[in-house]
Amino acid sequence: MSDKPKLRVILCSPRGFCAGVTRAIDVVEMALKLHGAPVYVRHEIVHNKYVVDSLKAKGAIFIKELDEAPAGNAPVIFSAHGVPKSVPAEAERRHLNAIDATCPLVTKVHREAQAHFKRGRHILLIGHAGHPEVVGTIGQLPAGAITLVGTREEVETLELPAGRELAFVTQTTLSVDDTRDVIVALKAKFPEIQEPPVEDICYATTNRQEAVKAAAGQVDAFIVVGAANSSNSQRLREVAEREGCRISLLVPSVEALDFARLEGVASVAVSAGASAPEILVEQILDGLAERYSLEVETLTTREESMFFPLPRNLREPAPATP
Repeated sequence: MSDKPKLRVILCSPRGFCAGVTRAIDVVEMALKLHGAPVYVRHEIVHNKYVVDSLKAKGAIFIKELDEAPAGNAPVIFSAHGVPKSVPAEAERRHLNAIDATCPLVTKVHREAQAHFKRGRHILLIGHAGHPEVVGTIGQLPAGAITLVGTREEVETLELPAGRELAFVTQTTLSVDDTRDVIVALKAKFPEIQEPPVEDICYATTNRQEAVKAAAGQVDAFIVVGAANSSNSQRLREVAEREGCRISLLVPSVEALDFARLEGVASVAVSAGASAPEILVEQILDGLAERYSLEVETLTTREESMFFPLPRNLREPAPATP
């Protein structure tokens, strides 16, 4: 008989890597395979230290801006979050071997914004100031073409010229519930505003939040594995808290988990942000297993099969048929 206290663990599914993150990591690894080390990556390819460190070990060099990349044929990769138009323009000016790992769902938002701009509409971007995805989206258009709003209160204080045609787009990694509140406020204030033909919130963001909602009411504590600067991971923790989970923790790794916070807890749910690899979840479970006798179950709310192909300049040619 184990003298460890029992702990019921609900593993949320889906969790962890989304198709866009998988593609971005594959872009770096394929560039290393085809071109050899080093390859340069502007900003974190995804918001996860474990992923970044593992790619560094394989020969990736992470830089803040393009002026840190030397001239030559070494690939320079743009992160999954997307970049302002000025970045590829600078890469072209310097004749750098640029490879774009922007998530296709982020690119979709860029194209929506550009289409609205061409139709003469002013664009409202629902998002968080300073997030790389927001910086990249705003940077698709001339200064002043996009206004950033993050809350219902910000919408209510907006002052825009009367008669101006408007449209909105959304950062892909926000809370579905928070976004809904802002959209309701936008439509109430600007009834003629154009909305995206398909919701901009990423399928993976929505699916992970649905799983967290389903599990949060069944447990005493919630552990979200993810980085503090990962928007979608932060939203998962907030969703668990909003659903009434009294202990809701966002941790980058098992080393950062304060087990004292779980004192007296009989049940815990575990999920992971879209940029967190499964090995970090496994390490959390190992850490719990050292202290508790675990009863693990999986709660699956949706199956995922999304796949994004690599950029054309990284696809290996198909083998010739004999």
